[in-house]
Amino acid sequence: MNQPHTKDAMAGMKTAFIFPGQGAQTVGMGADLGTKADNLFAQANQILGYDLKQLCLHGPEEKLNSTIYSQPAIFVVSAALLRLLKEARPGLEPDVTAGLSMGEYTALYAAGLISFDEALQLVQKRGQAMQEAADATSGSMVSILGLEEDQVRQLCSQAADGQILEPVNFNCPGQIVISGHKEACQRACEMAEKFGAMKAVPLAVAGAFHTKQMNPAAQKLAQALEQCEIRNPSSIKVIANIDAEYYKSSDSVRKGLTRQLIEPILWQKCMERLLAEGVQEFYEIGPGRVLTGLMKRINRKARVINISSAESLSGLASP
Repeated sequence: MNQPHTKDAMAGMKTAFIFPGQGAQTVGMGADLGTKADNLFAQANQILGYDLKQLCLHGPEEKLNSTIYSQPAIFVVSAALLRLLKEARPGLEPDVTAGLSMGEYTALYAAGLISFDEALQLVQKRGQAMQEAADATSGSMVSILGLEEDQVRQLCSQAADGQILEPVNFNCPGQIVISGHKEACQRACEMAEKFGAMKAVPLAVAGAFHTKQMNPAAQKLAQALEQCEIRNPSSIKVIANIDAEYYKSSDSVRKGLTRQLIEPILWQKCMERLLAEGVQEFYEIGPGRVLTGLMKRINRKARVINISSAESLSGLASP
């Protein structure tokens, strides 16, 4: 049952760690992390069975961008940056963590609910299952800019023509991603301007993520989650993408991560709840500045500290 979103629900909460998801990857990410991150990459290589650092630093870009490789890469680089942040600011702990789609795994790791090894194995299996489901169908995603939710739903309704097409990523005001059959996405791109959209941008993804096309992936992920040790939330809260509620138990985490593959991501709603409940400082930890950019559209006054490289940590060391 959903709890009311009151300012007293999380009294005293000040700091949130937020983590990016797929799409934040770039060739060269993690290049300046130095030897401090090497043991984490070595640990990842043992689990993954390939040289992840080599892939992050040198690509090729096409391989790094594939779902199978980009998700583990973003997770490990984000985890390395998290480790370096804690070294630069001893004692810094978040009151809450959140992650955009795949970034929720990093959020759970940062909150101590899943170990590094278990989280990386889950991310690897998630990427593989999503790629397999995408290969078995014809799906795509499109970012719609400049429309309200009801307008996007009307666009999807008209462009679907009997196929799957629905809004799935509610990122920030004026930016909603739709997902579904490739042909339906193409029709939506052609029709978007008629609905008043500023732009419709096809995304470079393998399939219709966060829709029923991912049901086979969700089933495989559910099986993997059953075998994974997940601790109950304690002092650090984790907010779930699917409903902007805080995870209450390990079982709710398993259900949330499974539903996440076939249900919409409510990122804007998650951030608005944290802001309403008193979060004053957000640390975006991971490659890129995607979440920093989204927050500027959600609440321009919110303070976001971007931790995407060793250089970004240089001014944070405690006196």
